[in-house]
Amino acid sequence: MGFIKENEKCLCETEACWSYSDKLLLCLDTSSWRTQRPVVDYETCNCCGLCFVFCPPQCITEDGEKFTPNLDFCKGCGVCAKECPKGAIKMISEGEYADECPSR
Repeated sequence: MGFIKENEKCLCETEACWSYSDKLLLCLDTSSWRTQRPVVDYETCNCCGLCFVFCPPQCITEDGEKFTPNLDFCKGCGVCAKECPKGAIKMISEGEYADECPSR
């Protein structure tokens, strides 16, 4: 498995389906799959953590103060936006962020 870094455990050795965006299970950059990205309005967000709980690949990170989508792993499914009770997460077209895309 070429995507596993040297001295790291095999993906099959994980203990559960739960993962964190900085751990081994999410070591592949899957952001190129996205057509939309989650954008959080932090003034509206009440930090309830439902986006963190419901995100299927668990790519929402928390830093103790706020929850932030890790865009290296986000696939743009929109579950975080759908589950946000305050409507603080909007799915925005990747086309609006074309300047951020690396040239290939």
